[in-house]
Amino acid sequence: MGTKHLAPVGVLLAATAFLGTPAYAGSPGVPASAGAPLRSGHGGSGPARTGGTGPGEGVEREPVGGPLLDRRGVTVSPGVKAPPKTAAKSYVIADAETGEVLAAKDAHGRYLPASTLKALTALTLIPKLDKKQKVKPSRNAVNQEGSAVGLVTKPLYTVEDLFKALMLVSGNDSAMALAEANGGLAATLTDMNAEARRLQAFDTVAKTPSGLDKPGQSSSAYDLALIARAGLANADFRRYISIKTDKFPAPKGYYEIGNHNKLLWRYKGMIGVKNGWTSKAQGSFVGAARRNGHTVIVSIMRHNGYFWDEVADLLDWGFANRGKAAPVGRLVDPLPATAPTPVGPVTGPAASAPPASPVTPAPAASSPAPGASGATGSGGIGSIGYYVLGAGLLGGLAWLAYGLRRRFR
Repeated sequence: MGTKHLAPVGVLLAATAFLGTPAYAGSPGVPASAGAPLRSGHGGSGPARTGGTGPGEGVEREPVGGPLLDRRGVTVSPGVKAPPKTAAKSYVIADAETGEVLAAKDAHGRYLPASTLKALTALTLIPKLDKKQKVKPSRNAVNQEGSAVGLVTKPLYTVEDLFKALMLVSGNDSAMALAEANGGLAATLTDMNAEARRLQAFDTVAKTPSGLDKPGQSSSAYDLALIARAGLANADFRRYISIKTDKFPAPKGYYEIGNHNKLLWRYKGMIGVKNGWTSKAQGSFVGAARRNGHTVIVSIMRHNGYFWDEVADLLDWGFANRGKAAPVGRLVDPLPATAPTPVGPVTGPAASAPPASPVTPAPAASSPAPGASGATGSGGIGSIGYYVLGAGLLGGLAWLAYGLRRRFR
């Protein structure tokens, strides 16, 4: 082969070398997560237990709160007696002040939340709505299925009334009426899911403001504890969940409503939060109690029977072991309200660092991985570069073929 054919061969070799270089992690071509199914055979899909969309898909990533929280069995520090047995498939026991998770079982398992999701609804909408605003519920709100406070389509109610009905009697009609006051169902679900991301509650996907079962909706015991901890830092949220009975407006006067959280009536120091049940979700609960200046949070999911006594036993265990048992994980702090919210779990130091306090979020934002948007990253080449090199390869092959054909004619 003559020297005139060295140029096309050089182009061919150079192009092959460049095209054979692996793409930088996070560059185009990395597949998105297909999602993980809900536990116990429930349908639906969503964010993976420890992963998420973005760079590095398919790589095992540390779960939010620490690696031990990815275990499905009971997790407790060595030398500490395990918490009392419960029929719940998943639970978390945590110290609200420090954020330490004292014990857990399948903490990040994704289950249907039922009405415990109303805690997220309240936490999302309390800062957005004027408590004194009058609301006229729509027919759609009034006719919501399941538990209800008994709304009518008249402007009898303030936002404050609706929050009380939401958290005391688990009113699905109140949940929809609040969503309407916030600009509609779609806007409210967007706000709820954004709030979940801010809290780093990445197992949670809200499809309804009430918690009524819907495909794709999910939460976890870990996320419910995160939501409860954030709620305790809000004075209005804390007040609503602690009310035992109240007067609720009616067309002719009022009637009394009572809190469905049985532990408010029987457990010493109980602050409240929310219980839930549907036939598909079964029993769920998240609650907090305060004794001797300390607050313990317990969340459970997927319980098939009467769980109140078992929750009380888990709370007792938490109070007995807080400050003694080494933590098996942590409830992370919310991201700063002004920071952009990520689409997947925050991992590494930001996810596992101990929180400052329930009311003082610690910054935990992280910069995106280079190359994630298709631009050239350090050590990689962009998608445009591949097109150029591909064209060079084809041109080199054509030039080489032409030269060889002339040589052997």
